[in-house]
Amino acid sequence: MNKDIICWWSGGITSAVACKVAIDLYGLNRCRVVMIDTKNEHPDTYRFLMDCERWYGLSIESITGIGEKYNSIQDVWIKNKSLNVSHGAVCSSELKRRVREKWQKENNYTYQVFGFEFDKKEFNRAMSMTLNHSKAKPIFPLLMMGYDKGKCIDIVKEAGIDVPEMYLIGFNNNNCFKTGCVQGGIGYWQKMKREFPEKFNAMAEMEHKLTDIKGTPVTMLKDQSKNGGLLFLKPHKDYPEVKDISIKKGVEPEPLMDCNGFCSLNDLNEHNKNINELNFGQVELLL
Repeated sequence: MNKDIICWWSGGITSAVACKVAIDLYGLNRCRVVMIDTKNEHPDTYRFLMDCERWYGLSIESITGIGEKYNSIQDVWIKNKSLNVSHGAVCSSELKRRVREKWQKENNYTYQVFGFEFDKKEFNRAMSMTLNHSKAKPIFPLLMMGYDKGKCIDIVKEAGIDVPEMYLIGFNNNNCFKTGCVQGGIGYWQKMKREFPEKFNAMAEMEHKLTDIKGTPVTMLKDQSKNGGLLFLKPHKDYPEVKDISIKKGVEPEPLMDCNGFCSLNDLNEHNKNINELNFGQVELLL
């Protein structure tokens, strides 16, 4: 076998460490590290990429869906008249998942490495991906090692690498800083409003623009409390019944998953398979 382990590098801490664990397990000769670039990332992400290349001893390949069907992430939202729905963010589906699925059809692989961290919610996502997206042949090194995001940060620091700047300014993910992440949640966007008002205002304008195009409220956020509903970033004059985030108490951003196109896979709470059945019996056979 040659270069048959595909390691997906998203720019976040967890995917970075998952790639390193996979390289240590399988060896440089079997691993390819690939980034799906949305062209919407914080500039420091590319510094982190170069640091990781030196850490791994491998170049990180870059692929993108920008320039084909879509010219920008904003183009995705406008053409789909959507931001974030129950089955995930449209930008994640179009610029990450579809790009990866197209790539996997054109390349050979034994397994694909994903940086799902050691967390109950991530166990469910991993199980869902394994059962519902078996063609991906996913494996999850961080679940095997028991590494959560805090442990991953320690590992990166011990390697002498500065963590991405978004973590240093108080965010818990490193996704789509140019616009802000549509999966960010209420606390994330309240922080954006306080610290990056130009990004907040631009996204509020996008919500209103999509709402006007579609003729029905288009928002990223939903009030999960009793009798809650959709939440605009800013009030829309034509939909006074839809509340905005100013009515919610300020909360700090909750940890986010690294964006890989599977942001909504968390629906398998009833399954009781042991997490080792996902891939790690197979890992031993491949070493």
